[in-house]
Amino acid sequence: MANSFLPLEANPDVMNKFLWGLGLPMEEAECCDVFGLDEELLEMVPKPVLAVLFLYPITAKTEEERLQQENEKKDYSSKVYFMKQTVGNACGLIGLLHALGNLTSEVKLVEGSFFDEFFKSTASMDPLQRAAFLVNDRDVEVAHSVATSDGDTVASDNEDPHFICFACVDGQLYDLDGRKSGPISHGVSSPSTLLRDVAKVIQSMIQKNPDSLNFSVIAISKKSGDGH
Repeated sequence: MANSFLPLEANPDVMNKFLWGLGLPMEEAECCDVFGLDEELLEMVPKPVLAVLFLYPITAKTEEERLQQENEKKDYSSKVYFMKQTVGNACGLIGLLHALGNLTSEVKLVEGSFFDEFFKSTASMDPLQRAAFLVNDRDVEVAHSVATSDGDTVASDNEDPHFICFACVDGQLYDLDGRKSGPISHGVSSPSTLLRDVAKVIQSMIQKNPDSLNFSVIAISKKSGDGH
């Protein structure tokens, strides 16, 4: 696998094509834009929300906070699926894997698909072993390059955008970031309050970086209906 990918665009259409192509059935779930964090705009997001992806610029301030979190003791549920990011620009892919890895009981993956095989193979691995397993997978590299060729976003020179995933596992809201050594808990949450709880965390992150405008929020929502 390449040492660095082209970044995956923060675009629900591009992400859906990628997810559906690798084993998430179209009728199970889809990515949707979250247009704002106030109540009215959160209400417009299709429910239930299964996970949230947040794209933000890495700044001196976010790095300072990341290092501070690394120094704090982290206890997290063994049910949390977490992996390290060891390939450059793969944060969008890692974010999607974090979302699906924590949703294997919520969504049915296509049997024998890339995602199905990946999560079965890595279930008992530690975060670094999972990263190494991904690095050795040619299928995902090809799928990633196809997905990035559909996008048209060009990153600005002075900002390094980074995806993280938020998921609710065992009644806790976790921030899953492959650049960190483990998941960060943001307290109690539930599937029904996930989007609002994430919105509060994201608002505080944005307030700490008032000079940056480069933020995107994408929800992964379960499709309504029974899937038949």
